[in-house]
Amino acid sequence: MAFPFPLPSFGFVFEVIALLLLLLIGVIIIIVIAKMLLFFLPAVIIAIVVWFLTGSGFWAGVAFLIIAFISVTRRK
Repeated sequence: MAFPFPLPSFGFVFEVIALLLLLLIGVIIIIVIAKMLLFFLPAVIIAIVVWFLTGSGFWAGVAFLIIAFISVTRRK
């Protein structure tokens, strides 16, 4: 099936460079997201435990903020 309009062609070398650049950006984004998830994981676990014990979203949020603050201060 043909496109209704012709797509521009930038040349093979440019397309390979663009592909590698986009792959690099994607890997960096995945690494940053994984590090953020690992950083917030203890706070999330504690917040879930507090929520199950108290049934209060407020106290779960407070616990999350306290553990996240402790995590930030311990890393520096």
